[in-house]
Amino acid sequence: MSPISRGISVHESWFHSIHRLIDAAVICGVVRFSLLHTDETGWPHILAIAAATILVHHVVAELSGLYRSWRGLQLRQEMVCVLLTWSYTVLILLGFGLVAQYNAEFSYSSKMVWICGTPALMVAARIMLRKTQQRLRVHGFNTRTYAICGVNELGIQLARNTESAPEMGLRQVGFFDDRSAERTVALPAALGRRAGNLEDLVARARHGQIDIVYITFPMRAEERIRGVLAKLADTTASVYIVPDFFVFELLHARWTNIKGLPAVSVFENPLYGVDGLLKRAVDLALGVVLLAAAAVPMLLTAAAIKLTSKGPVFFRQKRYGLDGREILVWKFRTMTCCEDGSNVRQATHNDNRVTPIGQILRRMSIDELPQLFNVLEGTMSLVGPRPHAEAHNEQYRPLIEGYMLRHKVKPGITGLAQVNGHRGETETLEKMERRIKCDHQYIREWSFGMDLRILARTPLVVVSQRNAY
Repeated sequence: MSPISRGISVHESWFHSIHRLIDAAVICGVVRFSLLHTDETGWPHILAIAAATILVHHVVAELSGLYRSWRGLQLRQEMVCVLLTWSYTVLILLGFGLVAQYNAEFSYSSKMVWICGTPALMVAARIMLRKTQQRLRVHGFNTRTYAICGVNELGIQLARNTESAPEMGLRQVGFFDDRSAERTVALPAALGRRAGNLEDLVARARHGQIDIVYITFPMRAEERIRGVLAKLADTTASVYIVPDFFVFELLHARWTNIKGLPAVSVFENPLYGVDGLLKRAVDLALGVVLLAAAAVPMLLTAAAIKLTSKGPVFFRQKRYGLDGREILVWKFRTMTCCEDGSNVRQATHNDNRVTPIGQILRRMSIDELPQLFNVLEGTMSLVGPRPHAEAHNEQYRPLIEGYMLRHKVKPGITGLAQVNGHRGETETLEKMERRIKCDHQYIREWSFGMDLRILARTPLVVVSQRNAY
């Protein structure tokens, strides 16, 4: 007997097809409008350009996941994906045009209308579609009924999430559970009511009164889940199991599929695909700009270090990088010694190892500027968890749960912990725990906007804080 292939099917709604058609129409319309005043541009030429743009955009969109289901996700997330997808489409097309010497045939104004107008209309179209969906669902159109199987905290959280997202078009029938009220949690009145036991759930599903059933039993209740699934198999309701993964420390969890067997990540790098490419591109672009701007101050700093103390200008220290791999981090030397071994003592207030010029450099974080070289070579990012000395990693990893998870992304010159006040000496375990908590939050909630906010806040933090020694 051949093995049964188990998988999760993804059903595209007709709204996904509408998105594809609207994007294609927007591209055609903007191409036509942008070439209105371009000489010798006829319809064959316009159609060829539009077709090439649609083809490249569609390929990039498949890679970025633009046309996946955005049901239940924030509008902002979809808009960011639209802009990123179009940005890569433009880069690819302009690159081909540059190689083929095709770009010169079009005016600057035509290219700017094409580059800026297309994503603006795509975003506007999606906003209008979402508004239309919401209005339809308020009036009872395009809605689906759902039931929650399991009166527990996870079920309540699920009900709370669906209530706060009316654009999903889900109408709750109620909670169902065989256990008595004394053995289950109390249901908030605003989030639903107990509508019966599991037999009632199956009966109502058989009569077509329930479209979707969400099973929120804990994963350890395998037999109960199997029993419910066996009974619901005699209905046409869509059934989903909501796993209680909240018991784990999830870092930017995502689904994957291994030959039909689904798996969810618990500890994973959030910067994959388009997001990773974008972050690397920003690191390179801003890194070059910042290095150019800091070139003169860095030369003056190097001269001051050389003239005021004996020893090298730069200091390269072993630290942990992405996935715990060893990297060498560049710094201006600020001490009379260069510790880099199994016993590295953190700098403290009035530390006699710090040189007079080093005190100024450390206070203003100027000693960190050479790490721009690390950013350009790819071992660090502009924003990320600050890299610790190897000795400190080995000291704290057995003391703080999940300490090493901070290495699921590249270390940064600045980070969320630093702009939230957790900068400088960590003389107590509690201080290091607060820093690690911020690092985990950064990995879970990473976005391009978060990086920009951290970069914008960093200069103010450096000037205002006085806890770096």
